Amino acid sequence: MTVWRGRPYPLGASWDGLGTNFALYTEHGQAVELCLFDAAYDPEPARTVELPERTGPVWHGYLPGVGPGQLYGYRVHGPYAPERGHRFNPRKLLLDPYAKTLGRRLRWDDSLFGYRVGDPAEDLSLDERDSAPFAPLGAVVEDAFEWGDDRPPRVPWEETVIYETHVKGISKLHPEVPEALRGTYLGLASEPLVDHLRSLGVTAVQLLPVHAHVDDRRLVDAGLTNYWGYNPLAYFAPEPDYAAGGPLAAVREFKAMVRALHAAGLEVIVDVVYNHTGEGNHLGPTLSFRGLDNASYYKLHPDNPRYYMDYTGTGNTLDPGNPYVLQLVMDSLRYWVVEMHVDGFRFDLAAALARELYDVDMLSAFFKVIQQDPVLSRVKLIAEPWDVGPGGYQIGNFPWQWAEWNGRYRDAVRRYWRGDPGTLGEFATRLSGSADLYEHSGRRPFASVNFVTAHDGFTLQDLVSYERKHNEANGEDNRDGTDENYSTNCGVEGPTDDPEVRRRREALKRALVATLLLSQGVPMLLGGDELSRTQRGNNNAYCHDSELSWYHWDLDEDQARFLRFVREVVAFRRAHPNFRRRTFLRGQDAGRCRDVTWVHPSGREMTAEDWQDPTLQALGMVLCGAAFFERDERGRPVRDDSFLLVFNSGRGIRFVLPPAPAAWAWELVWSTGDPRRRPVRLPPGSGWIAPRGLVAVWRAVGSPGP
Repeated sequence: MTVWRGRPYPLGASWDGLGTNFALYTEHGQAVELCLFDAAYDPEPARTVELPERTGPVWHGYLPGVGPGQLYGYRVHGPYAPERGHRFNPRKLLLDPYAKTLGRRLRWDDSLFGYRVGDPAEDLSLDERDSAPFAPLGAVVEDAFEWGDDRPPRVPWEETVIYETHVKGISKLHPEVPEALRGTYLGLASEPLVDHLRSLGVTAVQLLPVHAHVDDRRLVDAGLTNYWGYNPLAYFAPEPDYAAGGPLAAVREFKAMVRALHAAGLEVIVDVVYNHTGEGNHLGPTLSFRGLDNASYYKLHPDNPRYYMDYTGTGNTLDPGNPYVLQLVMDSLRYWVVEMHVDGFRFDLAAALARELYDVDMLSAFFKVIQQDPVLSRVKLIAEPWDVGPGGYQIGNFPWQWAEWNGRYRDAVRRYWRGDPGTLGEFATRLSGSADLYEHSGRRPFASVNFVTAHDGFTLQDLVSYERKHNEANGEDNRDGTDENYSTNCGVEGPTDDPEVRRRREALKRALVATLLLSQGVPMLLGGDELSRTQRGNNNAYCHDSELSWYHWDLDEDQARFLRFVREVVAFRRAHPNFRRRTFLRGQDAGRCRDVTWVHPSGREMTAEDWQDPTLQALGMVLCGAAFFERDERGRPVRDDSFLLVFNSGRGIRFVLPPAPAAWAWELVWSTGDPRRRPVRLPPGSGWIAPRGLVAVWRAVGSPGP
């Protein structure tokens, strides 16, 4: 073939209308071969050419006439010396880290490993079998797409309500989605699901990982899969299994999904995993990064580079201290914003990205580059603020542009509603925005992404139905998944027909969701919770691409009522800025009343001694509508009604209504214990029975007149 010298930038395969430029980073590689395949399951390449030029650590070449749809992979020559951190093996076909789409997924075979599987010398032995028939392939793509008038919704943080979902799981069983589209990007973009999301009132869809990923060999051998997708292989390529039209349609269909969600006013946030790859530890396969330049892409043990530093629990950790690894991450992020039109990212184990050397450093290059980037600094950035390494728990410490998953919120709310003693103080702190975590650095309440449930852990239905995890179906003897669930079964473990247990569970679900949506900060709902989805007590269903994980849409009467309740509470939050403030509550006087007043069940203000009372499980919270210390975009004061929120996780009590700010009475707006919404209006000082497991919202109403 004719091969021109090409250019070292951009990295990856870039088609210009006449041919394709191929550029690959490998600092320690000694030669690079480009392998071109005519068909996805050809066992060997039709043509192999050596990239003719090296500029710095980038090898490159230009092939006239090669265009979109061309399947390709690389072979990189260099030393196989694991004891020095090098694992080059030209018999292993490698995926381009910049591949925009996968033209072929891997098929597991021993030849995918760089060493002889089963050899007593383990990974020190070189395997010379050719992996070409089984390795994943990249494909050249054409980026052209008709976006029309698509534009980002740019929902302000304080108005954001996030819905975390799996692309496949949400539509796989939906009876109104065309069968051919179920479980795909286009299925999520279909009218029935868009209508559901809009009726729910959420503003952003947060997708579990959509980067092309690896299904672990042990899972495949056991008939399972890496359903969640937290095992990335290609940081530019959408997961091909979610494309209705096959792998080469994945880019086009992902863009069509984003366009449809944007048209409905919904932002798209994607969960990204730049902390590790799917190649695993030193005994993992050689699929891409390991064979391209193991010593450059990964953090290796400083005393024995045969092994990896594992801050992720997956066997390896990418090294963002290497400028080309950092460039890979930034190029990928920008690609998903500029070309795929996503609106933000949730970073899995984000603390690992701050480890330039070995310790977490919030002044690391990763955060500096994000801050100055004209594209990435303007999208939503959400950190999972921890990893599994030493010093990895960094909640509250991320830069001011970032929001964080607030795991302390989750635990405090769960423990309070379970009835644990001594939890009232922290519950109130989390309810009011977690100022103790975020205010010190000048951040706002929306730095806290509040959640009660997420993909990792019990669903909401299971949180009130099981006291223990039941992960036997994962094949790990129930050892996987957390044991600290802070859950309750309300008297019976698992499903039951007992009407009292079922009533308690429904009341507790309502209390948990109401708390989430009345809290300051950004609420995140777990997709399927509004449908009362159960995983039968499995709190780590990462490996189940089955009805255990998919959403069920045939709702019984209780489930339909709960769905209506969730919609109503989301709408209530949207209607009242008192519950989505831009500034923290401080208990300060604004003339007619303080912005927040904490109320004892006796009707008086809480005292310091009250907060220390481990038996106290009921609380009132008065939010004054006249006490806003903020203005809208046009500089106008933001005002709202004044509200009294009552929470009771203990036994039923008589709650005395406190003074109503500039009003003569309290009017019950809604209560989790009164689904019929019977009108109640009482003057301050009135006693009112607050049953166990209750959230009630009272509004201060004005003078009755002469």
